[in-house]
Amino acid sequence: MICISINAKMNTIRNEGNTIMKKFMEEFKKFIARGNVMDMAVGVIIGGAFTAIVNSLVNDVMMPILSIITGGLDFSSLCIVLGEGEGAATLNYGAFIAAIINFLLIALVIFWMIKAINTFTKKKEEKPAPVTTKDCPYCKSKIALEATRCPQCTSQLEK
Repeated sequence: MICISINAKMNTIRNEGNTIMKKFMEEFKKFIARGNVMDMAVGVIIGGAFTAIVNSLVNDVMMPILSIITGGLDFSSLCIVLGEGEGAATLNYGAFIAAIINFLLIALVIFWMIKAINTFTKKKEEKPAPVTTKDCPYCKSKIALEATRCPQCTSQLEK
């Protein structure tokens, strides 16, 4: 008798768990199938590819030009030694300067790319929609331009 009641209880728990899991999976499928989640996934993938392009442009094109301008100075090697001996701690401020320069160059490249994309995809300015309504001088409601009587206050309108 005890074994039967324990087995029945376990089956009940298992069935409730399956129902909860099925409901969870259905909600998850609805969430994933929404358009904005898919758009975000595509954006993350394209962002990863775009990062590789921008990093290559900065590291392979812009940083060598900056190195020529600064006389071959390697910022990443600049440091202050804090202590004495071979195992002394160092304050690597040059790596920080290099990271700031890298960030500014990446921001500049992204700005240029977005500006170029916006130039190519510039939308034509839309003409304003023609005016089709006017205000009733008596009740101030919107009425058709051709109306001779206001439908709201029934006032006779001047032409």
